[in-house]
Amino acid sequence: MKLIKVGAAVLNQTPLDWSGNQRNIIQAIQSARNQGVTLLCLPELCITGYGCEDAFYAPFVHETALEILKNIAPETRGMIVSVGLPVIIQNKLFNTACLLVNGEIIGFVAKRFLAGDGIHYEPRWFMPWKQGERTHLTIDGEKYPLGDYYFEVGGVKIGFEICEDAWVANRPGRYLYESGIEIILNPSASHFAFGKLNVRKRFVLEGSRSFGVTYLYANLLGNEAGRAIYDGGALIASNGELLAVGERLGFQDHLVTTAVIDVDINKISQIQNRAPFQRVSPEENCIFVDFDYPERKPEPRQLQEPTWEKSEFIKEEEFTRALTLGLYDYMRKSRSTGFVVSLSGGADSSAVACLCRLMIDLGVKNIGWEAFTAKLTYIKNLPAIQTIPQLAKHLLTCAYQASQNSGDVTRNAAEQLAKALNASYFFLFIGDIVKDYESIVSESLGRPLTWEQDDVTLQNIQARVRAPSIWMFANIKNALLLSTSNRSEAAVGYATMDGDTSGGLSPIAGIDKAFLRQWLRWLEKEGVEGTLVVPELKWVNDQQPTAELRPQESKQTDESDLMPYDLLDEIEEYAIRDKKPPLECYLLLQAKYPQYSNEQLKIWTDKFFKLWCRNQWKRERYAPSFHVDDKNLDPKTWCRFPILSGGFERELKELWAYGE
Repeated sequence: MKLIKVGAAVLNQTPLDWSGNQRNIIQAIQSARNQGVTLLCLPELCITGYGCEDAFYAPFVHETALEILKNIAPETRGMIVSVGLPVIIQNKLFNTACLLVNGEIIGFVAKRFLAGDGIHYEPRWFMPWKQGERTHLTIDGEKYPLGDYYFEVGGVKIGFEICEDAWVANRPGRYLYESGIEIILNPSASHFAFGKLNVRKRFVLEGSRSFGVTYLYANLLGNEAGRAIYDGGALIASNGELLAVGERLGFQDHLVTTAVIDVDINKISQIQNRAPFQRVSPEENCIFVDFDYPERKPEPRQLQEPTWEKSEFIKEEEFTRALTLGLYDYMRKSRSTGFVVSLSGGADSSAVACLCRLMIDLGVKNIGWEAFTAKLTYIKNLPAIQTIPQLAKHLLTCAYQASQNSGDVTRNAAEQLAKALNASYFFLFIGDIVKDYESIVSESLGRPLTWEQDDVTLQNIQARVRAPSIWMFANIKNALLLSTSNRSEAAVGYATMDGDTSGGLSPIAGIDKAFLRQWLRWLEKEGVEGTLVVPELKWVNDQQPTAELRPQESKQTDESDLMPYDLLDEIEEYAIRDKKPPLECYLLLQAKYPQYSNEQLKIWTDKFFKLWCRNQWKRERYAPSFHVDDKNLDPKTWCRFPILSGGFERELKELWAYGE
């Protein structure tokens, strides 16, 4: 037996935070060393941060990355460590992994397949490396190999697939197999999305089985650059068997997942696999390194479960953990001293407020009070706070802003919820300010404003008047104002710009209304085990969603203004995700919603497409939102659409002509 203890690390990095990123890397290496790890895989581009955007163009970024690499190298004495960074060769930029062995830089492997869809824009900055190409990189007068290489370290062959490399059919592992590779390292920056863990497990397990190797998958963790949340979840597999699954969605700066592997088993597996192949000459693409592996004792071969919680969650819990981690990192990395929410008593603002409180409960449960608050030392008076309720009151401010059209039901719901969350709570009456604006405009026009003639105007002024006062709370507290718009509203522009869309972050803009209401009912009765359950949400959950901007006798609801939310979300999925024209959407709705007339389904389909086109400008102006699934409508990260368009005029005519 040749036993090696290997590790895959997850890191909570920040773009261009040189000292913080270096500290996390070195601490992860030290943690791995303390656990007896010999071979450690760190995430993709972990020196610079993955989300540097156009800062990748700046020469100083690459120069500094190499300086940090040189600082890290001595920390790897007695170990083998891979670390990710951008590298320039002949005025072309490449995404690389550097292998460090026993304190020395050995060589670089460049990413071959770049992620360029949806949230990823790697081809904007990086060039894909071509198979078979090799060159060298000069650092301080020393030349280091860079390109299509693998490494034989102490007689063990190690190769790389960098993130997207493993997601394509023609993955590099197929060619590494031809060289008899025994260990594949996959440094990744794979963002969170619902259900994505199972996809990762499949390619890790399939890679380890097909290529007869041990496969180490490392990932980023947390809200790195603002929109994408990384869930960690390191994976280690050998010959189709999952050996270790790392914790996901934790609040740590770094976490190392380990396993003891037997390299000889990989060799036997490859001998038994008699598939034909053509070996590449070792002299062409192999870097040989002398290294003495420490002796290891066998360990029981059983799946190493995550140290904190299970790695797989139901959707409600996964959503909770992802968004609370995203909020925590966004708050501390922007050096905000908390959150401010305009709490209407409705579902959206209630969900946002609950997530802010759950951020504290889950974070403290995960890493402990001292570690959780240690990252918030920039907040004044923090040392005087000793309990979670006190911290919630300090970090979360809510205000209910009533107009003449607000009702007792929503006010009571807001007050009960704010009390349950231990938030700082304020009641403001904005009705007089609304009347002042109405009077000023009426006098200028020479006529009164009426609901019959000025419906949208009178609704929007109430939403917009709420913005200045809630911004004042945010400024006074140096806190982050959270917008409360959801994805269903974003699809049809059912939001007031500079009103309820005001804020520096829109955490639920990627989540549909139907799921939010489902999540709130779950939180009312179940919640994450061992943390906050909010029975007071019954005051919210018992209501029909309403903007509450028209006079109460109108009995305004969101669905009467728009259409049933479940049907709206269905059209959005057909039209935006699946790119179907109006007629095809209508036909699909016919089959799924037989309870509605054909005429009504046509009206709603027509309404959706018209509102979608007219309101792209609103989606362009939304505050940054978290990416949580592949239905995101954020034009900056997922769903691009022209601000001005033909409005599906031809396609809507076909819809109305159908069946006549």
